[in-house]
Amino acid sequence: MGDIRVKICGLRTIEDVRTVAEAGAAYFGLNFFAPSPRFLTLDVARALALAAPPGLAKVALTVDADDATLDAIVEAMPLDMLQLHGQETPDRVAELRARHGLPVMKVLAVRDEGDLAPLLEYSMVADQIMIDAKAPEGAVLPGGNGVPFDWRLVAQRRWLRPWMLAGGLTPDNVAEAVRLTNARQVDVSSGVESAPGVKDAGKIRAFVAAAG
Repeated sequence: MGDIRVKICGLRTIEDVRTVAEAGAAYFGLNFFAPSPRFLTLDVARALALAAPPGLAKVALTVDADDATLDAIVEAMPLDMLQLHGQETPDRVAELRARHGLPVMKVLAVRDEGDLAPLLEYSMVADQIMIDAKAPEGAVLPGGNGVPFDWRLVAQRRWLRPWMLAGGLTPDNVAEAVRLTNARQVDVSSGVESAPGVKDAGKIRAFVAAAG
């Protein structure tokens, strides 16, 4: 893999973890949002985290989780980062970063230029920012919907923190997305699945290769 760091989110099996590691991804995501088809119990997530080889970063994805839930997740398994995918305020981001001593990635959902406005404030408190597509009207999930946003909104932009491009990426469009936006990190979940929550090893390998 080149210098583009890839995150494959929503893994559910140890075989998924092995595939992602062998493909050359930099991160993988464990999903703790109950409505998602990629949701994991603590026991299963712990097994996946323990199966990860050195150098593959383990990221816990939560959506407006309370302290008890986050405490349980962090205590149950070794993690490298928290990914906050809900309506967490900058104060909440700072609080959780201090509470758990882990880097925090805050997800911002984008549909138009105005949605980028909070990015500066979150950049002051988060270690990384993920710029994802805003969920369609009526969607149950805040992410993982396979919907892209207009990449021109972030084309060639510079932020205070490392950022990751997400939303509707696939093995077929990720190279173009990287070219247009100059993103150095990309995230995919549904774009490498054969069915909701079922990762496809061939698509994972193709995505990482295409990302560069």
